Amino acid sequence: MTTASGPRLLDAASLLAEVADELVVRTVQDTHLAVLDRAPAGRLHRGIAGAVYTGLSRGLGAASRGLDRAAAAGVGPSLEAGPHGRFVSSAVNGLIGDRLLRERPQLAIPMAVRRGGADVGLDPDSLATAYPDATGRLVVFLHGLCENESYFERHRQRTGTTYAEMLAGLGWTPLMLRANTGLPLRENGAALAALVQRVVDGWPMPVSRIALVGHSLGGLVIRAAGAVAHAVDEPWSDRVSDVITLGTPHLGAPIAWGIGHGSRGLGRVPETAAFGRILDWRSQGVHDLVAGLAEDVPPLPHARYRLVAATVTASPRHPVGHVVGDLLVRPRSAHGRDRHGRELFPDADVLHVGRTDHFGLLNHPEVHAAMRRWLA
Repeated sequence: MTTASGPRLLDAASLLAEVADELVVRTVQDTHLAVLDRAPAGRLHRGIAGAVYTGLSRGLGAASRGLDRAAAAGVGPSLEAGPHGRFVSSAVNGLIGDRLLRERPQLAIPMAVRRGGADVGLDPDSLATAYPDATGRLVVFLHGLCENESYFERHRQRTGTTYAEMLAGLGWTPLMLRANTGLPLRENGAALAALVQRVVDGWPMPVSRIALVGHSLGGLVIRAAGAVAHAVDEPWSDRVSDVITLGTPHLGAPIAWGIGHGSRGLGRVPETAAFGRILDWRSQGVHDLVAGLAEDVPPLPHARYRLVAATVTASPRHPVGHVVGDLLVRPRSAHGRDRHGRELFPDADVLHVGRTDHFGLLNHPEVHAAMRRWLA
């Protein structure tokens, strides 16, 4: 298990200063100046305001550069040292992870197997050390947008256990993954396909069966990984018996669609254009949620698909439940069925869970019972 400290807390502080400059100061500046341009005496006030905003921007830029130098010298605690820092890291990666990879790679999360809050090496010795009770059946868990592997611990008080612990009792070895959910779906899919193959190659014993479990966006990444693995004939894809998706927007999520249209609408008016820029800071991972993945990403031919949807109402046919679904994803999208009756997964097992929301699908009693049946 690796013990590298990774990014420092000061790296995050430097990013905060940069964001304050680009999104807060410049947004207020652009909006203020756009309003002044419509005023009769706006030119004089514009010059004064512009000087003030320039000074603020330069100050934040200097602070960001100073924090970068201190972090590079190893000053301050590791961002990954505690759960709160890991929460911030995962959330920021989901929102702007593609930009982090380009501009601040030390803050970009690499896809990895996680155990005890740290990455697990994928060489045979590291895997054998991390999983002394390894079995030949692997169940891989991948979280959703802005999440990390600890989200699969949510609501454990409701059942007294987690999906991973329950399946370990049935003879499966759970692998908890963490990913930069701000990257494009297909890029993350390729990374996941390569990671699973490395795990299978270095596993302490032959792998006979693999189940993949994805929450929300994690289910889309799993689908993309399966398509990549099947296309290049990676051996692990033939061992996948089950794919379980929990609240996955296979056909897109309305909230992502709304953000995209909101940014374009705000950008048409000078006084609100800067607020549209804030929405446009969203990552490619968020962009990809608008449409989900369609027929060009086919299901694995040897796997059984199990699709779980939720609504805040008891019945998915209730007008409110039909429209808002689990507050993020509608049942039709989670089950891969479009409005014309076409299905992405014609032979899939589907489960609807009522009176809960998107995150309520994590360690829900009804899903526990279904997983026991599906992976017995």
